[in-house]
Parts: sequence; structure tokens; C-alpha cells
Amino acid sequence: MPRKPPAGFPTEQQIVDFIESSDRPAGKREIARAFGLKGQEKIQLKAMLKRMAEKGLVDKGVGQALHKSGGLPRVTVLRITSVDDDGDVWAEPERWESDAPVPKLRVKERSRRHPLGIGDRVLARTEQAGRGWIAHPMKKIAPAEDELMGVLHEEGGKLWLKGLEKSNRKDFFVSDANRAQAGDLVLAEKSGRPPRQSARVIEILGDPFEPRSFSLIAIHKHEIPVEFSGEAIAEAGEVAKTPLGDREDLTHLPIIAIDPADARDHDDAFWAEPDGEGGWRVIVAIADVSFYVRPGSALDTEARRRGNSVYFPDRVVPMLPEELSADICSLKAGEDRAALACHMAIDAKGQVKSWRFARVQLRIAANIPYEDAQAAIEGQGGVDAELMDGVLKPLWDCWDAMYAARDKRGPLDLDLPERRIELDETGRILSVAPRERLDAHRLVEDYMIAANVAAAKALEAKAAPVMYRVHEPPSREKLMALKEYLASLDVPFTLGQVIRPETFNHILTRIGDSDFRPQVMEQVLRTQTQAYYTPRNAGHFGLALGSYAHFTSPIRRYADLLVHRSLVGAYDLGPDSADTKLTGTEAERMEATGETISKLERRAMEAERDTVDRYVAAYLSERVGEIMKARITGVQNFGFFATVEGLGGDGLVPARDLGHEYYRYDERVHALIGEETGTRYAIGDRLELRLVEASPISGGLRFELPEGKGGGTSGRRSDRHRRDRPRGKRRDKRGRGKR
Repeated sequence: MPRKPPAGFPTEQQIVDFIESSDRPAGKREIARAFGLKGQEKIQLKAMLKRMAEKGLVDKGVGQALHKSGGLPRVTVLRITSVDDDGDVWAEPERWESDAPVPKLRVKERSRRHPLGIGDRVLARTEQAGRGWIAHPMKKIAPAEDELMGVLHEEGGKLWLKGLEKSNRKDFFVSDANRAQAGDLVLAEKSGRPPRQSARVIEILGDPFEPRSFSLIAIHKHEIPVEFSGEAIAEAGEVAKTPLGDREDLTHLPIIAIDPADARDHDDAFWAEPDGEGGWRVIVAIADVSFYVRPGSALDTEARRRGNSVYFPDRVVPMLPEELSADICSLKAGEDRAALACHMAIDAKGQVKSWRFARVQLRIAANIPYEDAQAAIEGQGGVDAELMDGVLKPLWDCWDAMYAARDKRGPLDLDLPERRIELDETGRILSVAPRERLDAHRLVEDYMIAANVAAAKALEAKAAPVMYRVHEPPSREKLMALKEYLASLDVPFTLGQVIRPETFNHILTRIGDSDFRPQVMEQVLRTQTQAYYTPRNAGHFGLALGSYAHFTSPIRRYADLLVHRSLVGAYDLGPDSADTKLTGTEAERMEATGETISKLERRAMEAERDTVDRYVAAYLSERVGEIMKARITGVQNFGFFATVEGLGGDGLVPARDLGHEYYRYDERVHALIGEETGTRYAIGDRLELRLVEASPISGGLRFELPEGKGGGTSGRRSDRHRRDRPRGKRRDKRGRGKR
């Protein structure tokens, strides 16, 4: 217990001493009570504390609690930053405004059943221990929902904050602008309680409309680490000088890398030749990142903290410093590089018959863009004859056989378009268009899948730890929802069967090139579960594989780095296998690590998707008022969402804007249906809409129906769309025996 403070009005030093000695959060109320202050003295105390804060003697912590400036509050919000090889969890204060170095606290975890992961937030009691700090978690708290990122605007002589979230329709009055001005992009925190909440600016982020600002918004919003520690930068410079050591020499082989034209990191490279018996000898060579990024190093800590690289239209936030990711680990043409090679024997039917792994030294013959590889194989040149005949043609011939084997296996075949944002040198948007899907893309994917399977099975053969990539079958609830949706399109789908990937492929084959094919593919995609990383194998449903691990991208995925380390240890792959293999602690923490990197992967995907939406909105902002071809992508009781054909970006059409007729929401068929006319708006419907708003800041769009046009599907023209059709009659009409 702290000693009782002296009676009477306290001095500044007495207040600081009391705050430091208190075993609980101490704010204005606690100080007043401790010193017996009443009435006018409380007002005097408030002014005194304000002066002390201005002098830098005290800082505010959680709520109204105070703490000595430059120190840690007794109770504060911490963010988990790392988990070391010994299983120790480390955290930093969520906010740190002192000039002193940010303290790192070792977290004394209370629950082994619900371990803390990187990025988690906890309210914790802090304790100084020697020269360090210990944190005792009190409770895990949700993501910073009280933080707002938005743009300031002036209205009625006051500043207001407009949030970045598409769903945020409320502007917050700014009670403290903290030197920010109208037009600034800011980070703020909520103050007060609804309905009288306001916003207090805590950080000015800059101009939201500057070129390349959209990815910065996502980086800040999703708290993606950008800066590497000084230790990691220095370590990268040192390890880059490491001699490659005694390795299997493949520098005589014309191995090639096939990548996007603008790729900065090259993880993988390929080579194939006929084996003289109708099959092929194949090498899939992957950058040997585990040779440079060793367990427990500063580089390893940074890589695990990120989990993966994050790719935006204008930049890459790499998992590893550029000295490694874009240079010494990147498989560049003409440079001797360290690689981990998967040697495979593939027979005439495209089946992988055997494999072995080796640490190798290679020299890439060429880095070929996908488009050039495709053009060359189609006889349009772009690749010299020696590479064409000696490498590309054998790779394609072998892939033809592998593709036939893939078809026989029957993996899920969803060919959904990916949007490509083209920027000029200043970051301005030149175009937004679907990315062309080439056979060259499929070839690289299938070779990488074969190597990933080989890595998983090679580790299983040694009973070594595996970080599996697991994709579980869809849940029955999602299958029921898909069945009801397909029924609205008169597409039969029986649930009594064993569900396999080819089950969904048969649905897509049955509907052929129907107008609603894209939306059926999207619904099938929504039916699937989220893939994740775990040391417990449950197979990969989408690829129709029993064992699958990620091996082919260690520059940009931490999971692949763990698989490399496990292979090095299991097969004693030199050089330096003892120092670069998976450690016992890493093996013990595989499950927790899998949960962490799965979460970080989802974070990256959300950040990338949000950024693309903002670029699309910025691109469309110059076309507000135009009528566009659109397709309905989602329906709720308050309206429907639509996307511009060929561009993407989701926008809302509120139900109140559909006219005077009342529309009821039929969840079974994902449609809004007019009570009087039967006009319906359902997922997949194509229609013309007028763009009325495009917000680059939130990435949101808003549409309305063109004047005088209903746009929906008339229930009278198509009886199959009427909700009141008897379900039993529908089943009888199809007949269960037809399948």
C-alpha cells in the first residue's frame, strides 16, 4: 500500500510521488480523495494537473488515469508484438508519446487455452522488475473500435470527422483538432458516450487525396508494420555476405523464373527435360531463405511479426528487408543464388513418382514475364530459341500431362477475375481492368502445387513437423444456403451425396456460359471455408489433396520458411543445417504460430482488398452521374449491393430508392421482391445503374436506378422467380430420379 500523503494542498512533486506509489490507477478523483481536497480545491487541482501535463511531468493513461511522464502507467493498453523461441510473449504500449525508447514488456500469460497472438490488445497491470517491465494481463480487449480514421471537414464553423469505413454514415464533431485542419486525414479517438460522442484527433496522417495515399490508409488502419528494426536491417547486411557453402551445383542448368513483369522478388524457378521413357525430370527451385533467416534472429522476429508480405497496387510491404527480399534471396538472372530444390520424376500420365530435396547453388538463365512466356509458346517470339527449345517447350510438354492428371483429380475450378490497377510514375490511375488469366499462370501454379505436396509428404515420411495449409470442406449450413440459391435458378443440387470439389465443377459445367455463371461461381466461392495454417493435417478440399503445405514462397510467407527449416532438419540438408533447421521450441509452438500467421494473412488480404476498392472508387469518381452496366452482388433487407461490370467495387442501392412499392426480403433466394408487381432484385441480376457517389476515402460507391427504369426482373414474366410457388411441387417437377 502507498504511504498516506500529507494533508493540505499538494505540491507537484507530492502528486508525482503519489501517482508512482499508488497500486491502482490514479486520476484526478483519486488524488483529490487522497489529499482530502474539496470544493474549490478540486478546481485548483484540475488546473494544476493541466499545467503539469504541459510541463511534461505527467501523462494521461487509460481513461483519466495519470502516470509520471516518460514512464508506464500502472494499468494501460498493450499490444502483443512478438513471441520468441522460448515461448515468451512480448508487448509494447499501444501509445507512447515520450521521447524515451518504447519499453518492451514480458507478458505473464494467464491462460494457456487462449494464448495471446501478435496484434492482440490487452488491458494489463504493469510492474517494473529490475531494469525491465512485466505485464499482468487483466483482460483481452477488442480491436481499437474507439479509434477512428477519417477526413476532417468544416461545416457550420465547426470541424467534423468523416470516417473511412463504408458502413460509417455518421460524422463526429471534433472536440479537439490537435492542430489538424479541414481536409487532413487523421487518426482520432472517441470521447464521451452516445449520443453525445465526439472525436479527439491524436495523429495527423496527411493529405488523403495524394497519389499513393490509399495504400498508406490501409497500412495504418490494419496496423501493418512498415519499418524494420535497426537490428534486423544490420543483420540483413551481414547475412547477405554469407558464403553459399558446399551445395549441389546446378549452375550449368538453364533454369528459368516466370513471374509478373513488375515482380520485385523472385521466389521460384523451373526446369524440365524428357527422361527418355516418356516422362520428365523436373526441378522446382525455391530461394533458400532459411539459410539467411535463422531461428531466433532479429530477421526471424521481424518476419514472424509480419507473417507475410503485403502487396498493394503502388508498393509492397515486404516480410523481409529489401536487401534480402529484393536482392540476395531473389532469384535474379545471371546471379549465383542459394536455393532449396525439389527434384521430381513425373511420368507420362503427369503423376509425380518420386522426389528429393537438396540445398543447391544455381544461376537463373532468364526472368521471363508471364506474357512473354505465353507469347513464345504460341509461336509469337519474345524468348530466344535456345531457351524456347531447351526449357520452355519441355516445361509445357510436362505440364500438359500434369494438367490431365489434375483434371482427373478434380480440384475446384473457379476462374474468378482479378482486378489489375495500372498506375503511372506519380501514382495516378491509368486503368482498372480484369487481369488476364493465361496458361503460363496455370503452368507455374501446377508446378508449385506439385512441389508443395512433395514437401508435405517428404516431411511426413520422416515424421517431422509440418505446417500444413488446410482447407476444410464446406459446412452443411453453407451448403443448404447454396442449395436454396441454386433452386431459385432452377439448378438442381442434391445434399445427400458426398461433397467433393468436382461436385461444384459439375454445377458450373451444367450451367455452361449462362448469364448467371459469374454469380454462381461467386456463390460457390462463398460456400467455401477459409484456408488456414496448422500442424494438424485435415487435407485441402479445394485442391482435392490429402497432404498440402506451402513451400514455394519463403521470401513472402513465414509458413514456407518453417517448412524449409523442417526439411533442412529432417534430411540434414547442409550447409549449416544445425543452425538453420527447425528448433524444438518452434516445433512445440507450431499450433500457436499457425493461428498467428493465419490471422496475419487475413489482415493482409483485407488491407489489399480495401486498397483496391479505394483505387476503383477514385477511378470512378470522375464518372459520377453516368449510367453503367452493373451486376447485383449482395441483397439485404435494406437494399442491394452492385458492382460495375469489369471494374469491381461494391455500391449500395437502398431499398427506399426503389420506388413507392414495398419490397420484402426473401433470404432463401437472396432477393428483394415487390409486393405488387413481383419485380425482384436478386444476386447475379444484371442491370443498368446510375453512379451517384464514389468515395476514394472509404472505397464506397452508391448507385440509383436510372429515371423511369425499374431494372429488376418481373415476377409475371418468370414464374420460377415467385416466392409463393409450392416447394413440394418444385421438387416433384424436377424429380429426384433424374440424377
